[in-house]
Amino acid sequence: MMENRTTEFKREYTDNLKYTVIAFANTEGGKIYIGRNDDTTVCGVDNTDEIMLSIGNMLRDSIRPDITMFTDCCVKTMQGKNVIVLTVQRGTARPYYLYSKGIRPEGVYVRQGASSVPASETAILSMIKETSGERYEEARALNQNLSFSSTEKHFKTENIIFGEAQMRTLCVINEDGTFSNLALLLSDQCIHTIKAAFFDGSDKMVFRDRKEFSGSVFQQLEETAAYIDHFNRTRAEIVGLVRVEERDYPPEALREALINSVIHRDYALSGPTLVSIFDDRIEILNLGGLVKGISYEDIMLGVSLQRNRHLANVFYRLKLIEAYGTGIRKINGCYADSSVKPKIEITEHAFKITLPNKNYVKEKNLLKVQEPSATYQIKYSEQKETFSLRENVVISLFNDRDTIGRKDVESALQISQATAILILRSMVNKGILVKENAGKYQKYRLGNKRAEE
Repeated sequence: MMENRTTEFKREYTDNLKYTVIAFANTEGGKIYIGRNDDTTVCGVDNTDEIMLSIGNMLRDSIRPDITMFTDCCVKTMQGKNVIVLTVQRGTARPYYLYSKGIRPEGVYVRQGASSVPASETAILSMIKETSGERYEEARALNQNLSFSSTEKHFKTENIIFGEAQMRTLCVINEDGTFSNLALLLSDQCIHTIKAAFFDGSDKMVFRDRKEFSGSVFQQLEETAAYIDHFNRTRAEIVGLVRVEERDYPPEALREALINSVIHRDYALSGPTLVSIFDDRIEILNLGGLVKGISYEDIMLGVSLQRNRHLANVFYRLKLIEAYGTGIRKINGCYADSSVKPKIEITEHAFKITLPNKNYVKEKNLLKVQEPSATYQIKYSEQKETFSLRENVVISLFNDRDTIGRKDVESALQISQATAILILRSMVNKGILVKENAGKYQKYRLGNKRAEE
């Protein structure tokens, strides 16, 4: 009998025995003989009861998950002396680790020949995948030192208890008592982030602002939504006697798109969710294409196949989602009256939804009018004048008439009376327009004096 991959000799009991126990449990199992020298000679131990008690305490207090069910400790007589034999089976909840170190190389050990050595990160992840299954959210989290201040706040708002029993029911805590990756997503230590950026114009050439949001997925959602809302302008119109206000982006559509990006993201892939804000649209890009077995046509019909079903269940419990598979339909419903619709693009490992700026579309449509008449263009060809978009619309009104009134401007630009007056006054001061007469029926004509120049 010699020391090897499944056999270890210890002259006496020391606390370092735990490294070998963990290594055996993570590899092929093995036996530890306490009372034998490295050269295989038997030295024996006297205080067997005290040592066996210390071994039991060590197994319970120092190693996670619980390894006691895979161990057996007994006393055998060898060469007339008492030897304690600790048998360790290969555990089913690998990786086993030192409670004080966590699931990382300095806390996880494996057997390599006759030695117990730290496991590599690749080996640790392989063990987690082997024993926890394919679902990311169900696997044990590498970080077991987690806090949940943001999540607890959301549960408290809905008057729902977030204690150990509830955490087990929601699969935040696994059967072996360890935190799952779902716990990591809900924790303040979540390693996955959302990056948001505001760009100048309609391309990614110039940044105006950018932020990265971390913390629990709830905190990230709140802060990202607040960031987007800062750029989500409100456009007001006077329709008859009623003031009508509309946001650039429907808040409900933004909410659904953000929540969907969190629930359906593939967290096994590294990289943040990206939110890009342009003048004419918002793009939300998250990692993870469609779940196997579902197509683009399916999701447009409202079919939902959850990639992170436990995370979706948490959102459902907190009333952040009403029913599975309704997000895309709600988003499309917010744009039912818009000429431009949301766009969905899918690749094998990515999902992007684009929400058009409804007010930007309306303003662009207002400018799709006839160009100013050739005669007018000739008159101003040498002035090198640059007009604003609204001024161009007003100028185009003279294509089929000699004079215009305030109401003509209100109708063409879909603006309020006060705004129309300000625009006309500015154009008169610039010499672009000239008042034809005064009073209730005030009319305006093109600035002849400037034209003659």
